[in-house]
Amino acid sequence: MADENDVFDVIVIGAGPVGETAAERVVRGGLTVAVIEERLVGGECNYYGCIPSKALLWPMEIAAEVSRMPGLELRGPIDAAAVLARRDEFVSHFDDGGYVSWLHDLPATFVRGRGRLAGPLRVEVRMPDGGTRPLRARHAVVVATGSAPGIPDVPGLREARPWTNQQATSVQQVPKRLVVIGGGPVACEMAQALHALGAQETTMLVRGDRLLTQTEPIAGELVAKSFAESGIEVRLGRRAVRVERSVPGGTVTIHTDDGSRIDADEILVATGRRPTVHDLGLETVGLEADGPITVDASMRATGITDGWLYAVGDVNGRNLLTHMGKYQARICGDVIAVRAKGLPGDAPALRDTAGDRGAPQVIFTDPQVCAVGRTEAKARADGFAVRVVEYDMGAVIGARLQAEGYTGWAKLVVDEDRRVLLGATFVGPAVVDLLHSATIAVTSAVPLDELWHAVPVFPTTSEIWLSLLLRYGL
Repeated sequence: MADENDVFDVIVIGAGPVGETAAERVVRGGLTVAVIEERLVGGECNYYGCIPSKALLWPMEIAAEVSRMPGLELRGPIDAAAVLARRDEFVSHFDDGGYVSWLHDLPATFVRGRGRLAGPLRVEVRMPDGGTRPLRARHAVVVATGSAPGIPDVPGLREARPWTNQQATSVQQVPKRLVVIGGGPVACEMAQALHALGAQETTMLVRGDRLLTQTEPIAGELVAKSFAESGIEVRLGRRAVRVERSVPGGTVTIHTDDGSRIDADEILVATGRRPTVHDLGLETVGLEADGPITVDASMRATGITDGWLYAVGDVNGRNLLTHMGKYQARICGDVIAVRAKGLPGDAPALRDTAGDRGAPQVIFTDPQVCAVGRTEAKARADGFAVRVVEYDMGAVIGARLQAEGYTGWAKLVVDEDRRVLLGATFVGPAVVDLLHSATIAVTSAVPLDELWHAVPVFPTTSEIWLSLLLRYGL
């Protein structure tokens, strides 16, 4: 039974960006909170995902930008050692002391160990010394354990000890020969980053017929074109059927379904992620043990008597993006505070346009891919009266000033009945700063007639908005 010192208003299992955000909102609401983490406080995103991958990608993108500007010239290749050293600074050399101090300052009680549900409002923590510490929550338990990379069931693949995003983003020695299995955002980003840092022979095996299948087709086409120009080999419609590695750290051989074979120094698997629910104790509260944890718009787990369990971020399977998990966590923390205090009125809830269909995403390849809302295919499948507007971004003077031979594309998906945006995609060098304006337009359903009065600055790439609206007919 938990000691009174181990009783809190809320218990958060998982101290990545999402769990930290939930804890912060709970404290802001006047409640006490305990946060449990077995590994590094700060989570996957800060040590093996978003932060280190961008630290590896930005130098590559800057080098590409320089190469497109007449009068500028790179003096030699990218200094891989310097890039990796800067990456190490951004991940605090894998020391989470700063994040632990931040939790203490909230204030929150931090417990190092593996948290496991042990019944309604109860959590058991397996401590590093082998002991256990029972905790009890007065109002809510929040699961924020994230997700883990999946490994396809290919003979010999697991035995070959493949890289996932963790090894790729924390790399200390860039392999000369690299095979990447997958064609999604992580596969594309890390293939290009490692290729620029020294993986001279980079081969991608992609099961589908294009890269980045969750985006508009033009995005995958332009990224594939860029890959080909830089020397990355993309094999579409190909999959590994057998993998061999006889000596740890030695050459890995990949046999593909067309009978060919590839020898490489490392193999990176980036084929999706699964919710981290192993040994979480979901079965002790009547939920399926394999997850994801199904939640409603307030992030409350469905099927739980009295509604005390919440799940935020990747573990609920709604949207596997850090910024969307943090959005969910802000909603969740506020909901818990409102319900705990019995305040009148409706509790906050996830907005459909912002939560699932409106989620913005950036793929930091060269060219960058920025998208928000529905693709054309998704919008048509959902039954909307769709009109598409597209424009060559290279025709915008601000973009041409930015880079010689600027290659890019913009696409809007319009709901003709309401004359609002359902989705927007921008592909091109340095288009990331165009995305938030599109996110506001999609999330808030800003009428196109109103957008027409939001005048972009001349001469900037943002004039693409004017070009698109004029092509629409405004």
